[in-house]
Amino acid sequence: MEMRRRQPIGVELVKRGIVTENDINVALDYQREHPNERLGGILYSLNVCDSQNLIENIAEILGEKGILLNSNTIKIKPIEYLPLEVCKRNKCIPFEINSGKIKVCFSDRISDRNIDSVKLLLLNKGLVMEHYITFEKDIDKILSSFDEGKSNDISQTTQAGTIIELVDSIIKTGMAKRASDIHIEPLANEVRVRYRIDGELFTVAKISKEKQQQVIGRLKAISNMHQEKQEAQDGRILIYDNYNIRVSSQPNVHGEKFVLRLLKKNEDIKNIFELGYPGTQEDLKRSFNKKNSITIIAAPTGAGKTTTLYSIIDYLNSAEINITTIEDPVEIRIDGLNQIEIGSSKSTFSGALRTVLRQDPDMILLGEIRDQETAEIAIQAGQTGHYVLSTIHTIDSIEVINRMRKMGLSDYDISSTLATAVSQRLVRKVCNECKKEREFTKEEKEVITKISKKYGEEIDFSKLKTYDTPGCKHCNNIGYFGRIGIFEVLDISDEIKELIVKGASTIEIRNKALEQNYKPLVIDGIHKVLKGDTTLEELNRQLILY
Repeated sequence: MEMRRRQPIGVELVKRGIVTENDINVALDYQREHPNERLGGILYSLNVCDSQNLIENIAEILGEKGILLNSNTIKIKPIEYLPLEVCKRNKCIPFEINSGKIKVCFSDRISDRNIDSVKLLLLNKGLVMEHYITFEKDIDKILSSFDEGKSNDISQTTQAGTIIELVDSIIKTGMAKRASDIHIEPLANEVRVRYRIDGELFTVAKISKEKQQQVIGRLKAISNMHQEKQEAQDGRILIYDNYNIRVSSQPNVHGEKFVLRLLKKNEDIKNIFELGYPGTQEDLKRSFNKKNSITIIAAPTGAGKTTTLYSIIDYLNSAEINITTIEDPVEIRIDGLNQIEIGSSKSTFSGALRTVLRQDPDMILLGEIRDQETAEIAIQAGQTGHYVLSTIHTIDSIEVINRMRKMGLSDYDISSTLATAVSQRLVRKVCNECKKEREFTKEEKEVITKISKKYGEEIDFSKLKTYDTPGCKHCNNIGYFGRIGIFEVLDISDEIKELIVKGASTIEIRNKALEQNYKPLVIDGIHKVLKGDTTLEELNRQLILY
């Protein structure tokens, strides 16, 4: 098929009546003396027509979207989203953000490779990029007005501070921004610093490659790691008040990557209902506070299993019962509990559990059931009068049964001991400072209605609202602040015990559970969308609804 060639921009602009032939001739004369200048930029400098009209038509000819950058069109602080050096290298400026979508303007001469590079960088921050083009002259003018030293604390220290100040700034800024983890990652030409905030990773700074070994040396020094070892190590930073920082190093092809887990000392335990746990006090008492049984919390890594366990223990804790925890590590210290940390010794979960059973416990919190040996001892503990709470990595509460089967436990042991299985995920909460109320769209109503009807629920949208999340200073312009849990609770009834003993499949068990008011994760998620705690878009990120 014959391809139609695009006319030169000058010819197209004349055809559209934006400029005259004389304007083009003057611009071409100027371009012969300044060959590095583009025709559009020259016409802009000559001020031969309306500038906004000019860039919009040039963009349309190129198959792009155009905008004229000025104080009115730039509605955010660009350097809060992209480091200045990234903006300069890629000739771009972020200028507006709304509901996790960010608009970025590029020079009209930039390559697709640069655009893709910035798009990926912003995607790592949880932002979807929509790109525009403008005149390079305006890009350069705006970028030159930024004071790189004041863009953020980390950038300032990266440029001028000592290595001690740099590492200290990275950690303290992470604390101030509520980061749960700090990733310090050697790349081919630089060292990337990322924070995990509310479960999402955001790139916050780049450190020059020349400083890589000094940064690694400082991290090893304050983490009590071996300086000369080029292998995976674990350490701990205890020099910051109110924080116990776990450190993990792992060699990669460009150096050693460090991940710092920021754990607050003496952090208050949240009430189980504050976490988003569904149901009532009576539901909670029915699901927990049992003897001769095991309760399992199931979720992927980082989905808040340990926090839920702590909340349950705090709810059940009293002076009349002996509670022992076996953890790796002890993340929160609670008065009145006997807490054992196996990471600091050569003991294992199974070995520590054997010892604990000789300490007359009423209740045992076991950080994780990882293998058959630990699972068998936990079952024995549950069968001999103890109440055991633990975690397992599975996709939902019903799959806990299959996971225990795969660990080698018999159907009889599972049915006689497993009392409750809880699955959970964490979704980001809308920021109360910047959220904007709106009606549910037709598409959102269709998704919610379809899911709800599947599980026997009817939704009346007449009085329900949802929110846009434009972002503000309070939430670091993300639109979300904090997280809330979504849960599903499977109470093992006599009918389900009978199915387990018979070796029934999880499909059969799920069907029976649905008959007994079991609600899957997605239903609790929908309820929290309808309450305005989160958005359907955020729920979809976690559960992939559409």
